[in-house]
Amino acid sequence: MTYVFHRHTKANYPVAVAGDGPYVIDSTGKRYLDASGGAAVSCLGHSNRHVIEAIKAQLDKIPYAHTSFFTNEPTEQLARHLIERAPAGLNKVYFLSGGSEANETAMKVARQYFVEKGEPQRRHFIARNQSYHGNTLGALAVGGNPGRRELFQPLLINTTHIDPCYAYRHQHQDESIEAYSLRAADTLETAILELGPDSVIGFLAETVVGATLGAVPPTPGYFKRIREICDKYGVLLILDEVMSGMGRTGTLYACEQDGIAPDILTCAKGLGAGYQPIGACLVSGAIFDAIEQGSGFFHHGFTYIGHPTACAGALAVQQVIEQEGLLAKVRDKGSALTERLTHAFGQNPYVGDIRGRGYFQGIELVSDRDSKEPFDPALKIFAKIKAKAMEKGLMCYPGGGTVDGKKGDHVLLAPPFILEDSHLDELVEKLSASLSEVLRSEGISG
Repeated sequence: MTYVFHRHTKANYPVAVAGDGPYVIDSTGKRYLDASGGAAVSCLGHSNRHVIEAIKAQLDKIPYAHTSFFTNEPTEQLARHLIERAPAGLNKVYFLSGGSEANETAMKVARQYFVEKGEPQRRHFIARNQSYHGNTLGALAVGGNPGRRELFQPLLINTTHIDPCYAYRHQHQDESIEAYSLRAADTLETAILELGPDSVIGFLAETVVGATLGAVPPTPGYFKRIREICDKYGVLLILDEVMSGMGRTGTLYACEQDGIAPDILTCAKGLGAGYQPIGACLVSGAIFDAIEQGSGFFHHGFTYIGHPTACAGALAVQQVIEQEGLLAKVRDKGSALTERLTHAFGQNPYVGDIRGRGYFQGIELVSDRDSKEPFDPALKIFAKIKAKAMEKGLMCYPGGGTVDGKKGDHVLLAPPFILEDSHLDELVEKLSASLSEVLRSEGISG
């Protein structure tokens, strides 16, 4: 008997009791290599002593102080750390408890910015199909995954969605990657013009699409064109780096690799590495100044914003990433992971695409490689791979509905930054065995 309302009421979960570097250990002593960081969270693994001691030290000082009365040292220090390394123009941070709250905050601060500027008619957000921005109602509304939205559709605000930058599915055979990038980006301009440029607040996109598409990076030039379009019509560019940020792709902010800076950037998972719940919304000086020089009050807030213990833990996480040179390691070992995935799956007739950046990679599964036809969704290939991998002591993050929210299967990999070559070998070996056994059980492959 359990009194916990679990994610799935019919599931029987093992009990996690300990962590050892990149491994989670359950109550039977079984070890699981965490090849997904949980959900792209545990970037330092599960037993980093520097982070744990920093959290303990903060608890000895003061665990919590409400931000309507006080600021606190960890919050101030973490904000400075992030802004000193942030893309140009971002200069203030609002700390939350997670990614959904961060994206909800981004939407609210964007709306208030235009109200403070005297443009209250701006009310529309544009986002992308097959995106995911969180589970609060606002964040769910801008998310573009039909399966996640369907149950709550009557409660969601209207949002315009355009196609994602997804070359594997959407690039024409006779089209260069540069031409595709421009065509994909220009759908934003079409949407802005259809809504009316002076009615649009912002365009919200994941820099590298995570859970719903499986680590799909933007094509070269895509976000530079997006930035131009946003600037042309005075629309805010909001980048969701909840999954892809904080070093996951090999740079602290994923958009560094695309040569652009957003007006608002959200991050969460790798910010605190799971040691404490935390998220952040970084905003430009122009947005902050409009509010500071106007009403001076942001009409928004949560009980645990700027939580001292969470910020102390996150600061320690970021210090470890920097002091131990883990960004360079992610780039180096990320290439090694790509090589291993390509060697193991590159000729597999049921693997259509291998993609990603750094330690944020995915493979897309297909029933036919030439036509890119997905498996019958009723087979739930993705769920069976997750279950089989857990049997073998491997945590990965498969997803379904990759193509359109209903059809398609992928496996997302987002391992801790501390993985060594032996861990990569274990990861790929167990994933390959899991995929083979699932396909054989379905009579698909011998």
